[in-house]
Amino acid sequence: MTEQTSSFALQLRDDGVAVITMDVPGERMNVLKATFADEIKTLLAELKQNSSIKGVVIISGKPDSFIAGADISMLDGCNSAEEAEAIARLGQQVFADIEQLKVPVVAAIHGPCLGGGLELAMACHQRVVSDDGKTVLGLPEVQLGLLPGSGGTQRLPKLVGLQKALDMMLTGKQLRAKQALKAGLADAMVPNSILLDAAVQLALSGKKPVHEPKLNLVGKLLEKTGPGRGIVFDQARKQTLAKTHGNYPAPLKILQVIRAGIDKGMQQGLAAEAKAFGELCMTPESKALRSLFFATTEMKKESGAGDAKPRTLRKVAVLGGGLMGGGIASVTATKAGLPVRIKDIQQQGIANALAYGYQLLDKKAKRGFMRRTELQKQMALMTGTTDYSGFHDVDLVVEAVFEDLELKQSMVADIEQHCKEDTIFASNTSSLPIGQIAAKAKRPENVIGLHYFSPVDKMPLVEVIAHQGTSPETIATTVAFARKQGKTPIVVKDGAGFYVNRILALYMNEAAQLLLQGEPIEKLDKALVKFGFPVGPITLLDEVGIDVGAKIGPILQGELGERFAAPAAFDKLLADGRKGKKSSKGFYLYSGKAKGKKPVDASVYPLLGITPSPKLSSEELVQRTTVQMLNEAARCLEEGVIASARDGDIGAIFGIGFPPFLGGPFRYMDSLGAAKLVELLKGYEAKFGARFTPCDLLMTMAEQGQRFYN
Repeated sequence: MTEQTSSFALQLRDDGVAVITMDVPGERMNVLKATFADEIKTLLAELKQNSSIKGVVIISGKPDSFIAGADISMLDGCNSAEEAEAIARLGQQVFADIEQLKVPVVAAIHGPCLGGGLELAMACHQRVVSDDGKTVLGLPEVQLGLLPGSGGTQRLPKLVGLQKALDMMLTGKQLRAKQALKAGLADAMVPNSILLDAAVQLALSGKKPVHEPKLNLVGKLLEKTGPGRGIVFDQARKQTLAKTHGNYPAPLKILQVIRAGIDKGMQQGLAAEAKAFGELCMTPESKALRSLFFATTEMKKESGAGDAKPRTLRKVAVLGGGLMGGGIASVTATKAGLPVRIKDIQQQGIANALAYGYQLLDKKAKRGFMRRTELQKQMALMTGTTDYSGFHDVDLVVEAVFEDLELKQSMVADIEQHCKEDTIFASNTSSLPIGQIAAKAKRPENVIGLHYFSPVDKMPLVEVIAHQGTSPETIATTVAFARKQGKTPIVVKDGAGFYVNRILALYMNEAAQLLLQGEPIEKLDKALVKFGFPVGPITLLDEVGIDVGAKIGPILQGELGERFAAPAAFDKLLADGRKGKKSSKGFYLYSGKAKGKKPVDASVYPLLGITPSPKLSSEELVQRTTVQMLNEAARCLEEGVIASARDGDIGAIFGIGFPPFLGGPFRYMDSLGAAKLVELLKGYEAKFGARFTPCDLLMTMAEQGQRFYN
């Protein structure tokens, strides 16, 4: 017998097991909504009344997911902390009702089991997971500026122990099936083909086991004693503040709420959890992080070229076996699952690219994230050549050679000669206009920019750059390809520096100006990291390469004007062989094997003719560098380089690590107010000249009291 509500079906099997199947209509993945509470309560009431039921299994009707989490959009409808708190309390009550059923309740988990989905699973008495690579379990609410609000903060430590629970909740870390089993979060792991059968057997066992975290002797001393727990919480707080610099309120609330439950009991913990959930929901940090989530979700539905449809890609090639080429080839094979042909002028370049791809896969295999057979299968997708053999049937070529216009134009000609008529040529240039690269092409409609950020395997953003002659189909196909690689693509207008490097260049130049005024390197970096950037501007210059900055600077200055002029003193760095991390010589010292923070190379100061002397406050260092970036971001929107403030925010956060809790440069400008920003820029313009002149768009917005977002 099967009964179907709108999102839940109840099947009463002959063996006495009730199977609840969740399948939310119209959604690719199951998400929990507050409106489901009445449906679930009705089902549970029916189960309680039926004395023939021996056990319950909760499973998903979706082919590749259990429950991806709660519906975040319902939180945007809350006008107060009390309203959000009520949503949390409702979730807590529903899950408590599941937990209190007299018969065993088993969650059968295949695919993502995240957020509210894992909270539901933890309210069940046991959990069976599929051994599929798609199966992951986690509580990622902290990434939205929130905490688990339906009992997760109280149940997870009981299952996996305090330290593991803190690690998962404070970072949003997800466990694969094997890890979940080892941690005690799952009770069994089976192939997906027998997932339901295994869950039914557990439900029929009649057991409702009491779970005890798997702890060694040190773990027991730390987690089972008051002083030990005090040490764990103190260390967690110190590490959290060192990482977040106090910019994110959610991690500290998570610590408070977990401690409330441990010290005062589950009911007090649940009350603290619901209250903290409501408070966090109203914070500007959570609103900014949720806006980012909605923006990226919305972008996934767009082709980047209106109604144009992407072509199907069957084979890809990469020109250049350097670090970028190797990274692009790797994500093409491992994420997109496409065969990729790597061409380099030397066998060593191909060997390096293949070795780089192998290293990335080997790390996953060693950590148990993939089987060796899967590693070999993915490596087999990557092949190499020093000529154009095997290029006749390539659908898309990514060029990743160094920044030389003539070289890139010759590459276009080679591809047009050796590949199909509709083969797309995507250039990974970081600064050269795509129109110039396509200037001598026979088929310019196939030429496009595809700008990756280093390291390719970690950085989520790519810029898709269409010149005036690029066809809509080429744009749509390239955007779809980038998504298959696991990237977040933004479509930007052609022009020197495109969007991300353009706004970054002025920020970096201003940091350099401050350095030449005598502000110490470590003070500059520390100020911007505390503001929310992942690394400071001087560290970033060492990481990217001082030589790369020197190459890009003149291109931007020539195309966009004098405000992009880099300090001439930096030529002395290159003359001294200082390219940064790659040459183990830059602003920081790279000698020795010691890990952690690198010391400043003090010899750089006399080389640049500087005597370090801190004069400005950290706030002014932040202000002078960031207003340059904000002004240029607004100018890019004004010129149509980016299509919207949304794209500009995603590009800055995913491309250069603009502080996510601020929502991106455009949301940050809204929080400052255009009038305030113009006032700051004019003040600096009076002191330092035209590089601080506010753009016309900001001037208009300041006069009319406008915002980028309504």
